[in-house]
Amino acid sequence: MTPSPPSPHQRESGKRAAGEAALDFIQDGALVGLGTGSTVKYFLLALGERIKAGLRVHGVPTSRETAELAGQLQIPLLPEEGEWELDVAVDGADQVDPHFHLIKGGGGALLREKIVAAAARAFIVLIDPTKCVPVLGKPMPVPVEVNPFGWPQSAKQLEALGGVPTLRKKQGTVFETDGGHYILDWLVDSIPDPVQLEARLNRIPGVVENGLFVDRTSTLIIGSPDGVQIKHRPS
Repeated sequence: MTPSPPSPHQRESGKRAAGEAALDFIQDGALVGLGTGSTVKYFLLALGERIKAGLRVHGVPTSRETAELAGQLQIPLLPEEGEWELDVAVDGADQVDPHFHLIKGGGGALLREKIVAAAARAFIVLIDPTKCVPVLGKPMPVPVEVNPFGWPQSAKQLEALGGVPTLRKKQGTVFETDGGHYILDWLVDSIPDPVQLEARLNRIPGVVENGLFVDRTSTLIIGSPDGVQIKHRPS
């Protein structure tokens, strides 16, 4: 029999377990990239409690949403325009393939998330088992962040690569990222070579960044109601 999918309560339990497990990778005095999303929220809550108990860290938030929550939790933040050398970044993902390649950007923070991930010596990704797939792609679109100027031209070039780009909207209004850009959610059947595709997408004029994160993930923390599984990327 095929196992039944986890209930919403079970998924939240798994997210919490993954978020709390990530604390084991945070050392006193660390500079930490703070991701965005529902799973990372549990990491931030746990980190805030650890800071109250005496842990000393400074964080770099990947979104205004994360910065606001960090402020509420009294997590000290570094200047956004600073030159950081981060010890670790902790974030979530929308899909993960067996090679630790990711699709990210469902929350719209992919540009800042990739900048922060690239600035960190280790990139830890928190997921639940439903995010693990054999091949990236449908039903999860690849978010492509584009300049508002001439965005339909960027969309045409995405169409030429195959798949369907859709301008992201929220409550009937075009969604804007924290950087003032638009997002095209580009749905393709499968992505057998995300390394090649990530570079190709960023060569399209008007594309600022895309949600394929390749060769970046150091560690996966997979949280489920049955416990936490930690996987390290082979060196």
